[in-house]
Amino acid sequence: MAGEGKKHTIRFSFNSPVILWFTIICVGALILNYITNGFTNKLLFSVYRSSMISPFTYIRFIGHIFGHANLTHLVNNLMMLLLIGPLLEEKYGSKSLVVIIAITAIVTGVAEVIFFPRVMLLGASGVVFAFILLSSFTSFKDGTIPVTFILVAALYIGNQVLSGITEVDNISNFTHIIGGAVGAVTGFVINKKNN
Repeated sequence: MAGEGKKHTIRFSFNSPVILWFTIICVGALILNYITNGFTNKLLFSVYRSSMISPFTYIRFIGHIFGHANLTHLVNNLMMLLLIGPLLEEKYGSKSLVVIIAITAIVTGVAEVIFFPRVMLLGASGVVFAFILLSSFTSFKDGTIPVTFILVAALYIGNQVLSGITEVDNISNFTHIIGGAVGAVTGFVINKKNN
């Protein structure tokens, strides 16, 4: 019979290397945090005001996006990253995504140190919000602003402003807003270059 003896194999595809490596680093950082009883998060994977002569201060400006307080915090961020990230990596390329992640990390880290010097920031939510706003630019055409961008910006950023005013919690709404702004600006710039 035709087709008999034919083996079907399933292969896994490392389809989004930046997002998958980001995920692996975040999981590794959380495991290290548990093993060291919080020491590695304080040393490498969070940002807060500290001595500018310490090399760890500069490592933390990037490292804070990989650190998470607990498994729930990690899973909530990774669900959105794994959903949106591969689509953005396919559209904009791995190099552009690394640049956007780095810009988001540095801008949110520096802003946190300047405006909230007594608060320790960690987590990938700034990157998540950058990706959310960046994703609304996927159908950008020169001379137009996508209505989806306006709606996403109004819903996500508006909600963060409202939450920041009305709720007292450990969520950095400021970081979400800054991350969203980075995503919006980089999305506009990248798409303007490509059109």
